[in-house]
Amino acid sequence: MNRTNIIAGNWKMNMTLDEGKALATEIVKQATDNGVKAIIAPPYYLLESVRQIIGNSKHVFLAAQNCHQEAAGAYTGEISVNMLKSVGVDYIIIGHSERRNYFDETNKMLTKKVNLALQAGLDVIFCCGESLTIREDNAHVQHVKRQLRESLFHLYENEFSRIVIAYEPIWAIGTGEVATPLQAQEMHAEIRKIVSNNYDDRIAQATTILYGGSCKPSNAEALFAKPDVDGGLIGGASLKAEDFLKLLEMRAAK
Repeated sequence: MNRTNIIAGNWKMNMTLDEGKALATEIVKQATDNGVKAIIAPPYYLLESVRQIIGNSKHVFLAAQNCHQEAAGAYTGEISVNMLKSVGVDYIIIGHSERRNYFDETNKMLTKKVNLALQAGLDVIFCCGESLTIREDNAHVQHVKRQLRESLFHLYENEFSRIVIAYEPIWAIGTGEVATPLQAQEMHAEIRKIVSNNYDDRIAQATTILYGGSCKPSNAEALFAKPDVDGGLIGGASLKAEDFLKLLEMRAAK
């Protein structure tokens, strides 16, 4: 079964209004319908502006970097799934390691976010991955299995079909380090096996799994050549239109 090829750019806490609009404009202008879905995840304040720039594009989509785990209420500074839906968001990134580490987001909390996002009609890019200590202890597969089991595996098959999984080795985020293509392939294959064991092989083979650890044009070719790597959740390289567009081209070539 064919899987969706995706290059998703997580801008994190970067870009002024003018910078973000210029970057989005360049990406939308140059991105082509090459069979790879481009997803842009700007900071909250840029979402509506980027939505307008994307317009009716059939191959560039809008994502939010996070959402709150409650539908509404007295949560100063937070944003709900319905707010995101109202400005035209297509995807929400949930469970990014920076949210887990800096804001103490638990698997139980992420379950609530996943449920709310799907109920609002939004698709989810769900992040999972291990620290260097966990990998050195050879516990990374069990760690990721627990993350998936506790936050996703309560979903029915039709709900799970709206989940994109992003594997992010925490030790390779923002460090300049990157998992070797073999390490990435091994972990992606393990994730697909975990999904198959919980659902079935048909669903596992249809699940898009992105690599999210310092992926950039200089190392993407070997990563994208691996059979279980379906694209990337891109950080730093998504802040330059040239790099992001190059990654789209490289994924399309595989």
